[in-house]
Amino acid sequence: QVPLVESGGGSVQSGGSLRLSCAASGDIYSSYCMAWFRQAPGKEREGVAFINSYGSTKYADSVKGRFTISRDKPKKTLYLQMNSLKPEDTAMYYCAAALGDFCAVSRAWYNYWGQGTQVTVSS
Repeated sequence: QVPLVESGGGSVQSGGSLRLSCAASGDIYSSYCMAWFRQAPGKEREGVAFINSYGSTKYADSVKGRFTISRDKPKKTLYLQMNSLKPEDTAMYYCAAALGDFCAVSRAWYNYWGQGTQVTVSS
């Protein structure tokens, strides 16, 4: 069973909004740091937003003020609200989970990954 499943990607024009969702299964969720990463063609996968089990969040400088990460514990679902989207936000977006409350920015820290959902922003 795939532990993390993303949804909500799509194509929007610059300035538009999207909300990504990540449904967690099994034991993954309550004691885990959850994060969103993204990877554009030819680029490294980079951390976008992070949230620990206490609700503390941090963001990449490139998305601060535009993106909001949140989690719904009863539904075991992670969200990423993306507003004021720019063409440079175009990428495959991945949900990730790491056991514990520390949210590292390095992708190597994360034990579980979803399959990704594509976000395309046109100018």
